[in-house]
Amino acid sequence: MGVDPNRASVARVYDALLGGKDNYEVDRQVVRELTAAMPDVVDLAVENRAFLIRVCRFIASQTGVLQYLDCGSGLPTAENTHQVVQRIAPESKVVYVDNDELVVAHGRALLEENQFTRFIRGDIFDPRSILDDEVVRGHLDWSEPIALFQMATLHHHKGERHRPAEVMHEYIEALPSGSYVALTHILDPEGEDTEAMRNLEEAVRTGSLGGATARTRAEITELFDNLELVPPGLVELVNWWPDGPRLKPLNVAQRLFAGGVARKL
Repeated sequence: MGVDPNRASVARVYDALLGGKDNYEVDRQVVRELTAAMPDVVDLAVENRAFLIRVCRFIASQTGVLQYLDCGSGLPTAENTHQVVQRIAPESKVVYVDNDELVVAHGRALLEENQFTRFIRGDIFDPRSILDDEVVRGHLDWSEPIALFQMATLHHHKGERHRPAEVMHEYIEALPSGSYVALTHILDPEGEDTEAMRNLEEAVRTGSLGGATARTRAEITELFDNLELVPPGLVELVNWWPDGPRLKPLNVAQRLFAGGVARKL
């Protein structure tokens, strides 16, 4: 099955939100629909990318981990995982996973001369198929710590609400001791921003993407499968080790995207 320019893709919509060029009109239409529901929606993508970069810098410079499994990585936009970590530790190995053919084709083309990075096509909600993949098994050393990333992926699961927690349990069970898990997820605020999140959920549900599920802080914490969270724990993305003091108040989009990093002892 080839790339369908008439059906929106999560990866291409994310690329459009970041101002990229690897998207179609159908993806840009989704961005317009999301912006109508939440005017600050671009900041969801911007803050997710900024969080990824800070997490990559932290793991590459502070933990000694040299292996990364980036699930649902999206299009290889500037400052992707391998670019950040290999700048700090050039021998770092990365495997990207995505189910979008366009993403995989672009990724493989860009990484053709990078011997430490691989790109595979796969269903991240089927952990066994990823964990048993010959590239994942062969490129990464599963006797050594691995950083597992699930950035803005789990809320796109369509099906039983508790399934993403089961998915994460299976991934985490397979990780060696000393590994790290980083994830981001749209947040059910259970407060004053609830209406804004419901509007966004409805826009995603009725649009081409087919749905996204916000989860409460307790539900997102459950996705870490009882691992020890690195301080400051589960917080709004902008508040996870920001690059400087916060001078401006958070807008609604910034308040509705949470994430964190945990370590497997």
